[in-house]
Amino acid sequence: MRRGFFTTVAALAAVLSSSAAAQEKTLTVYTYESFVAEWGPGPKVKQAFETACGCTVEWVGVADGVELLTRLKLEGEGTKADVVLGLDTNLIAEAKATGLFAPHGLSPEGLTVPGGFSDDTFLPYDYGHFAVIYDTETLKNPPKSLKELVEGNADEKIVIEDPRTSTPGLGLLLWVKSVYGDEAGAAWAKLRDRVLTVTPGWSEAYGLFTKGEAPMVLSYTTSPAYHMIAEGTERYQAAAFSEGHYIQIEVAGMTKTADDPALANEFLTFMTSADFQSIIPETNWMMPAGPTHEALPAAFDRLVKPQKTFLMPPEEVEANRKAWIDEWLAAMSGK
Repeated sequence: MRRGFFTTVAALAAVLSSSAAAQEKTLTVYTYESFVAEWGPGPKVKQAFETACGCTVEWVGVADGVELLTRLKLEGEGTKADVVLGLDTNLIAEAKATGLFAPHGLSPEGLTVPGGFSDDTFLPYDYGHFAVIYDTETLKNPPKSLKELVEGNADEKIVIEDPRTSTPGLGLLLWVKSVYGDEAGAAWAKLRDRVLTVTPGWSEAYGLFTKGEAPMVLSYTTSPAYHMIAEGTERYQAAAFSEGHYIQIEVAGMTKTADDPALANEFLTFMTSADFQSIIPETNWMMPAGPTHEALPAAFDRLVKPQKTFLMPPEEVEANRKAWIDEWLAAMSGK
């Protein structure tokens, strides 16, 4: 009888221990700071996934997407990241070359981005076209092309991001290269006089812009939706460029060193669901890569819709990124 009693107690303890262990599961996600800001997607994504998985999500935020890759390279196999969210297609070839990422093994349905995207290691979660956002109260004649931006009035300044640390900064670098080719260095030399400052990441650049430090900033065609929906103003708009716009497709992947690969995979699966995708438009202010529970707000229908999309193959970016950044540095320093 006593043995039966202790067997029952032991079984109950095992169940409780198992339950506690399940509750103690932790998923560490590296991402960029604006994603985990109180106004970003992070808090809602954390709450929704923790409810579904019975686990804890720990965010680790860095300034911008390029810095994510830099940090991973520094940490190597000692990284604490289980999932990395916030790289984009311009960085995935270089990210794969680190040997730190594992194939996701998923075949999600309903993920669609302009031009299509499919990869065995990284999954897209949103996208947006880069654009020059301007203040309609201070700039009455915004540039209508990249050429007009490069050759325009030097008194009308723009804030841009650094391509060494920022995915928008890298996007602008590739946009200029896509349009100007071998003449990109000369184009940067002309544009230099219009650049008020170069910031490490998007948040700093956009903050300077909204504070009135410059009438233009490099951001996304989706940025005006935030101002229309959250602030009820149409003051800030995107300039439509006749040559076309470079697209950013943001992706996430799981690391080979993930403490709980099944949990990391579960997060990637959740990321493709309508529960996650529905959070993106009005928190990350990007276009969702998958179906949402409801139609997008009407403001998204009024955004600039590029007639041409630029996107370089990841391998081309990996092969040339350093040389093109050196070209940018030389032009911006006047050497």
